[in-house]
Amino acid sequence: MTQAPQLQRIHHVAYRCRDAKETVEWYGRVLGMAYTTAFAEDHVPSTGAFDPYMHVFIDAGGGNVLAFFELPQQPEMGHDPNTPAWVQHLAFEVADGAALLAAKAHIEAQGIDVLGPTYHGIFRSIYFFDPNGHRLELACNIGTDEQYRELRELAPVMLEEWSRTKRAPRHAEWLHQEPVGDGDRA
Repeated sequence: MTQAPQLQRIHHVAYRCRDAKETVEWYGRVLGMAYTTAFAEDHVPSTGAFDPYMHVFIDAGGGNVLAFFELPQQPEMGHDPNTPAWVQHLAFEVADGAALLAAKAHIEAQGIDVLGPTYHGIFRSIYFFDPNGHRLELACNIGTDEQYRELRELAPVMLEEWSRTKRAPRHAEWLHQEPVGDGDRA
């Protein structure tokens, strides 16, 4: 029997973009991410197919890398019409509620619409879109060690119930009730 690999971390996550230069500049200006590397080829290394591309990499902090492909020979990029826009997104963590609110102010000052902060029980989030139409989330953790422990213990039970019923299990009702007077935790 073989053994599953021991993963170290995510090496990079790649998405498509409309314009590599615009995307690199936007992520630098709006989210402070540094542009680190680029690859450009006329042929895809893994398949050998002719498909010119620019592959750019930006530093998302903490050893995390976000990458984009510009594919000028392909049809215009689109999104899955059967999946709501709020589902497919990329979430980044910020330090705390103050950092989340400061990020919201900075992003809105760039002329970008921001939704939130939204309460999720153990974290709060804001949401917005990049110039390629990808939904982004910034989140700050607000949960206690006890809450995280409870959710780890409930996770298998909730998944099993969901699998049987396809209805939202309500085992941790506190997740759905924003505490009154908790605005300072943003």
